[in-house]
Amino acid sequence: MTTREAPLSLDPADPAQPDSFARRNLTLLMFETLVTTDDNSRTQAALASSWVVSPGNQHWQFHLRRGVRFHDGTPFTAEAAAASLHAANPSWNVFADGDSVVIERDAADPEMLGELALPRNAIVKRSSDSPPIGTGPFYIVEWQPGKKLTIAAEESYWRGRPFLDRIEVEMGKSYRDQMTALDLGKADLVEVAAEQAGRVSLEGRRLASSAPVELLALLFTHEAASPEEKMLRAALALSVERGSIRSVLLQGAGQPTGGVLPDWISGYGFVFPTEADLPQARHLRDQVRNVPTWTLGYDSSDPVMRVLAERIALNARDAGLSVHPTSAGTADLRVVRLPLASADPWIALTGVASLAGSSPIKAGGAVEDLYTAEQTLLTTQRIIPLFHLPTPYAAAASLKNSQLRPDGSWSLANAWLGGGKP
Repeated sequence: MTTREAPLSLDPADPAQPDSFARRNLTLLMFETLVTTDDNSRTQAALASSWVVSPGNQHWQFHLRRGVRFHDGTPFTAEAAAASLHAANPSWNVFADGDSVVIERDAADPEMLGELALPRNAIVKRSSDSPPIGTGPFYIVEWQPGKKLTIAAEESYWRGRPFLDRIEVEMGKSYRDQMTALDLGKADLVEVAAEQAGRVSLEGRRLASSAPVELLALLFTHEAASPEEKMLRAALALSVERGSIRSVLLQGAGQPTGGVLPDWISGYGFVFPTEADLPQARHLRDQVRNVPTWTLGYDSSDPVMRVLAERIALNARDAGLSVHPTSAGTADLRVVRLPLASADPWIALTGVASLAGSSPIKAGGAVEDLYTAEQTLLTTQRIIPLFHLPTPYAAAASLKNSQLRPDGSWSLANAWLGGGKP
């Protein structure tokens, strides 16, 4: 197994490590959460066998599954679970109560179950001199930060021993190097760039792709300082030719979007316009006397992002705007990839709002409330959504019974290698 990301820590809640689908998938191989969600975002029991919530969604009590042990042989206890959750969420009031964990919030939190299902809230035992210890299907054998991870099947795993004896993960590999490793039989599961998925499929390789779960967007690094700057940002949004960018640069991958949430999550994503409107963009620009030159940052290790930044700069020029692409660390705005935190619409929207530096979103409510919250986020003009992209993977023919869920997470606990089931 290979990944483009090269995490330096395996702690699911380490704030220094950027979120990525690779990091989430590695987490779920070694660690577990109190609850999980199925493909329809319904909550399922995991390390918690049941739970009770008081009216008002402020007091939650989770009864823990019995007979579970950490990989070092110590029992999974309420004290350990409470300590793990509090370390990941210092603002939560979390404590053990017999064989259960209680979480109390200052305000109603109707999305608590969805939050607890996030990989970052996996239950781990932490120490300063060794990698974290979990209860998942695989335990850590070798860890070379940013380079290699080797994990082995946990014989006494409470759900049953995995079929795979061992998984080796090579990190920091480019998409090209990953595909070469797959072709040479040195890897059984590799990442594929979304814009290369069509070609990989046509070449006869075995391809799996998630639902659109990554937001490609323009993200401003500061608030608009004046009404004139807001008009210029609106002009930039109207100048981007998403259709041609998708056809040429992304080679047909993904879905153009004017909203934060994809339609399969929100149900209303189609209402946000995606077509460029150059006359209106020029009209807005003409109302501003002094037009600054914006620097547009991009990740220099991602060749598609560089070309995309250059194309956006050309679109902006057609509208009378001045945008200069740069690989420097500081810029007025950046073209970014944002992994949606969850298939839960409120959690996904809240996560993007946090990354955009916007005001916190009050979660919970009807679809109309969700739409209003998303519209409010967009009117801040801190973010210009461009595309929703899937996360594709290529697998060797020998990898059997692996499953890629719509949210981009892999299920490998029941996978095996070879021509037949062991």
